[in-house]
Amino acid sequence: MNTAKHIKYFQVAQGVWGMKILFVNVYIIANRRGFPKGWVLVDTGIQGHEDQIIAMAESIFGVGAKPSAIILTHTHSDHAGSLKALLKNWDVPVYAHELELPYITGRSSYPPPDPSVGGGLMSLASVLFSRGPIDIGSNARMIDVEKGVPELPEWKILFTPGHAPGHISLFLPLNTTLIAGDAFVTTKAESAVYVLSYIKKLSGPPMYFTTDWPAAAASVKMLAALEPRIIASGHGPVIRGREAQESLQQLSDHFDQEAVPADGRYVDDSTRADENGTYYIPPFKTSFKFKVAVGLISVVAGFVMARQLNRRSR
Repeated sequence: MNTAKHIKYFQVAQGVWGMKILFVNVYIIANRRGFPKGWVLVDTGIQGHEDQIIAMAESIFGVGAKPSAIILTHTHSDHAGSLKALLKNWDVPVYAHELELPYITGRSSYPPPDPSVGGGLMSLASVLFSRGPIDIGSNARMIDVEKGVPELPEWKILFTPGHAPGHISLFLPLNTTLIAGDAFVTTKAESAVYVLSYIKKLSGPPMYFTTDWPAAAASVKMLAALEPRIIASGHGPVIRGREAQESLQQLSDHFDQEAVPADGRYVDDSTRADENGTYYIPPFKTSFKFKVAVGLISVVAGFVMARQLNRRSR
């Protein structure tokens, strides 16, 4: 782990680096020798951390380093939060799937989260996350899934909806490196303890913002078939080798039991979206179980968050 200039980041694979920003990861990918020079940033983390991302880039590539493009796995606020601020420093194209463009071009907000699922503090806190939209204007570019991104010619773009309508993942066949975004994650995203402490546990997509569970299951099945040997996700540490392949296959085989909540707003009915944004959202039904969970978790929420943040500050 590099700590130059107090910036901590980690190596994912040759030419691929990641950095944890509180509870979410961003990634930098450099093209190999023999391909067009340059590098791209994958996701931008939560709002207010643009300086940290710029410092990471300059630590790797030198002062004044600038990406050739930014790619968004999806545009939830924890993955696109620092985007507008970064574009003030880096006037570069921003690639997202056609079904994600409405959320970064001011046309539509995301569906609301479901805080009743997962039973963790992050699920409850999800109601505080911004749902957009933001507007980055002419910087927005539509990803061509078949052709990929011209600034990153070796990498395949995979359409992996479910967690978000236009969610994509990135895959390098050469060494089977997978940047999964939130198609699935490598920690328990609903738990503040897990995400803040970076505890490893390959899991389904974050429950509280996943709005199409059948699509999410199909996406995980498709990614498992690739048999990636290096997995980097939007939340959690890198997983490698046999552990990566076996744990992902296990999740794919038992997705309904391990990833899908027993009940919740989007379990029996999915949102619907098109190139103009979200046009159908199922109604929210508050259960007695959820009310009890809110009461219990609220009692300990402050203690847990303070404890974890205090550990990180030491």
